[in-house]
Amino acid sequence: MSFDSDTSNPYLRSAAELRVLFARDAVERDKAGGRPLEQLGLLKQSGLLNLVIPKAHGGEGQPWSTALRIVREFAKVDGSLGHLFGYHAAAQQSAYIAASGAQAAALHEASARGNWFWANNGNFRTRSLSGRRDGTHWILNGHKPFTSGSHIADRISITWLDEATGDTIAGSIPSDREGWTSLNDWDAIGQRQTGSGTCTYENVRVEASEVYDRGDEAPDAAFRTLTPFLQQGVLLNVFIGSAQGALLAARDYTVEKSRPWVHSGVERHIDDPWVKRVYGDLYTRTVAATLLADRALEVLDGAWARGTALTARERGEAAIPLAAANALAGNVALEVTSKIFEVTGARSTDNALGLDRFWRNVRTHTLHNPEEYKTRNVGHWFLSGEPPVPSILQ
Repeated sequence: MSFDSDTSNPYLRSAAELRVLFARDAVERDKAGGRPLEQLGLLKQSGLLNLVIPKAHGGEGQPWSTALRIVREFAKVDGSLGHLFGYHAAAQQSAYIAASGAQAAALHEASARGNWFWANNGNFRTRSLSGRRDGTHWILNGHKPFTSGSHIADRISITWLDEATGDTIAGSIPSDREGWTSLNDWDAIGQRQTGSGTCTYENVRVEASEVYDRGDEAPDAAFRTLTPFLQQGVLLNVFIGSAQGALLAARDYTVEKSRPWVHSGVERHIDDPWVKRVYGDLYTRTVAATLLADRALEVLDGAWARGTALTARERGEAAIPLAAANALAGNVALEVTSKIFEVTGARSTDNALGLDRFWRNVRTHTLHNPEEYKTRNVGHWFLSGEPPVPSILQ
């Protein structure tokens, strides 16, 4: 197995062409952080922002497996851009999960026409944003953390707590809505251009038409619990792309620049048996993680295609391969992005090369999706036959 791009797929071919452009200043942008506005412009020109919108609503109608392989493609050189693209697609599809069919269709048609980039302000684990009804609309006050993409977004997917009932409400607003502000205060060691910091709300008005409402559909329908699958799919493919990209970058450095260790007894670094074994091991682990990730994408496609007909049992069965793939991919990516330095040599730590960005990006992401809990879920299922309980509803 090679890690070459699938150029037979026009969307992946377009993503591979963008990856080459993104690679040119990936190291410099990682150091600078901030807003990747030029790269967002290239994404908009590519047409990929409408990838998973159904064709009937003006999009490309492509499966999640294609979108997440694009995440993987971008992450080979820039984990931030892979993350941003994936979370854009997930936030965009929040309407399909949580809104009525008519609402979702209208939003998707508007998004396709406007070529909107979406961001996520829907973190369910925080209770820091609340709203009160004011006639037919809502007024929101508070803040949201971990708001990936908000610093460059056109549209924001949001959730808040109803002050009166404590219920979680979902919807979306334009990014120029008065009172909404992206602080762009993300200053982590990795994923430095994702804008995953804080957004504040000061008397932000949300119109009734902007509040998602599925009408008479059962509130616990299994399809409404797929949001974590999409988020995990993004993280999974940032892991895979980062591992592949780090391994390829390290190989090129080893072949072209690494010097043999003084006691190795070889004239070329690549002839050192130790170097061969390390690369062989890292390659094998990365291939295994990639194959398991590909299987998880097939399962996700199948669950998504079922739509509101998805059953709780089917949802539970789909959760296992996705959890297993995440657990393995995160561990493999951490190992690959760290261990490459053992076989590239001391000069490979030069900041100008930026090889450390792969590890920093993976380390940051794995902390958002701890392997321990994914592995426990798989083990519990294997021993008891009971699938994981969905963690959130949307």
